[in-house]
Parts: sequence; structure tokens; C-alpha cells
Amino acid sequence: MAVNWYPGHMRKARKQIKERMEQIDLVVEVLDARIPFSSENPLVAELRGNKPCITMLNKSDLADPAVTKLWLDYFNNQEGVTAIASTTQQKGQIKKLPDLCRKLLPNRRYSELPIHIMIMGIPNVGKSTIINVLAGKTIAQTGDEAAVTRQLQRVRLMDSGVVLSDSPGMLWPKMGNNNLGYRLAVTGAVKSTAMDYQDVALFAAGALLNLYPNLLMERYKLKEIPKDDIGVLEAIGRKRSCLRPGGVVDMYKASEIFLNEIRQGTVGRISLESPETAFIVEEVRNPEDEKLL
Repeated sequence: MAVNWYPGHMRKARKQIKERMEQIDLVVEVLDARIPFSSENPLVAELRGNKPCITMLNKSDLADPAVTKLWLDYFNNQEGVTAIASTTQQKGQIKKLPDLCRKLLPNRRYSELPIHIMIMGIPNVGKSTIINVLAGKTIAQTGDEAAVTRQLQRVRLMDSGVVLSDSPGMLWPKMGNNNLGYRLAVTGAVKSTAMDYQDVALFAAGALLNLYPNLLMERYKLKEIPKDDIGVLEAIGRKRSCLRPGGVVDMYKASEIFLNEIRQGTVGRISLESPETAFIVEEVRNPEDEKLL
């Protein structure tokens, strides 16, 4: 199943971002540390041009730390990019972001004019929470569902000389690869009404069976590793009492439980892609599908 979700407010936001980008000094792109390749919007590089970029691998507390280190090395080797791992659970780390921005803009160090920064990223990656931590109060609405922020908004950080532009979570019109869409859906970037829970859960089950079978064994107290993705969901359904009359597993209910536990991190710290594998198995994204409107 192809997972594509590009509602009207994202198209509108893309136009607004393009118009405001001339006023922006630095871009902060927030990625999901569990899927840095899949959560990196190819439109961001085109929009920011040669402006410096801070790539935040957010939700790093949910990701495999060894794989996150590989991704940090990968992004830090890109020209004009500074990559850091972050988690909204460590607010002190996030509050250092304005200082890092000033460090990357040495020509603005003695200017009295504010530094304009735009925070960008896919839906439900933690942008609004980061904004609220930096502001020291609730400015941006947050939630577990995708697409909570629906329009561009500015936030002036008092005493820091920084003005933040918080953009809505934005995907792109054509993803070009089913695996990429599935990974976005597994981690919560796709609205629940735009995905098939069982289909996405089967993808996640197959991925974890291949990458982290021991975590599945430990979390669901399994005596043996299931043979395939269906076997994983059936085993979870039985362990979580998702049974219909006759002892048949309710696969939809088991899928909901499994995906929610992955997103909350209770299954364990997982990464669904690494720099060594992401660019081999994925199809090349067609730039003609991603031209700005």
C-alpha cells in the first residue's frame, strides 16, 4: 500500500515558506532520529539554498544510539550542515539552540538586528515542543496526532535576539517509494485516517523481526521468534488478549497496540534505517515531482 498524505494546508504552507525564506538567516530541520532518511524532506534543501542548516535528530531517546551516531557523522559531513541529536525530554539541551545558531552566524555576532530562524520538519516530529521549550511557555500547540500546527507563525525569544518561524509539518506530494511512506506511518508522521493500521503494522513487524528480534522477544515475552510478520502480530494479539470469539486474533486491535508501543518507545530503542542501507534500497526521488509551486 502506498502511503501518501499531502493535504491542502501543506501546499499552502510550502508557498508561505518560499516567500518568507528571503528573511531567514538559518534553517533548523527537525528529523526523526529513528528514520532520518525517510523524514528528511527533499524540499528543505531546495528552499534554504546556501543558508546554514542545523539538522536535529529529534526523539533520539527512542532510536538505536549506535545508528544515531552513524547518522550524525553522515549529516555533519555535508556542507553547511551541523547535526545534533536531541530529545524533548532534555530541555537544557534544546535551550542551547540559540547559542549554536549565533555561533554558525559569526557575521551577525555584533549586529543589533535579530537572527531569523525557521524550524522545519515533517508532521509530529516535535517541532512545536521544541518551540515551547525555547519560548519557556506554551506558544505552539502540540499533540500525538500529525498536523497539529497548520499555519506559519513567528515567535520572538526574549533576551536571545532570535525570532523563530514555526512552520507546519510538511510532507511532499509524491514519495516515490512504499517503504519510505511506511516508515513515516510507523513513527506517526501520517494521520491515522490516511493509513491502514494492519498494513503498516505488518511492515513494522517485518522490520523489527529482521532488525531487533530480541526486543520483540523481550517486550512480548515470547518463547520463540515468530516466522514472519503475520506471526509477530498474532503473537502480540494473544499476549495482549486481542481475541475474538473462537480464539481468533483481532489483527486490527493488535496492530493498534503494536504501533502505539513502537511510537511510545516501550518496544525499545529502534532505528528503521541506517546510512549504509537507506540509500541502497530506496528509489531515487524524482526532482520533477518536487518542484515548488
